[in-house]
Amino acid sequence: MNLFIIITINIFISSILVSIAFWLPQINIYSEKANPYECGFDPTSSARLPFSMKFFLVAITFLLFDLEIALLLPLPWAIQTTSISTMMTTAFILVTILALGLSYEWTQKGLEWTE
Repeated sequence: MNLFIIITINIFISSILVSIAFWLPQINIYSEKANPYECGFDPTSSARLPFSMKFFLVAITFLLFDLEIALLLPLPWAIQTTSISTMMTTAFILVTILALGLSYEWTQKGLEWTE
């Protein structure tokens, strides 16, 4: 019975908070607040402005290298395993892939911001 009361109270409080959060911002609507913000572009102009793909390429490159670095984070704890040669070979292969990817990005001028 106590679980039912707690769930009922939680649902009731959650629904009150969601309804307040939904209706409260609609009380004071003015033109500046109603305009969309488009990442530094003038919101009154056309939304079909050319957008540089460099932003996306840098973000994808960052995510790729960040993921590979995150895979290397458990390396100090993995040194304490019994098969150190297998662990070091795997880490060396991962670092080699990371270095090859960085050199490829560098030679293709993917890291230069200006075109």
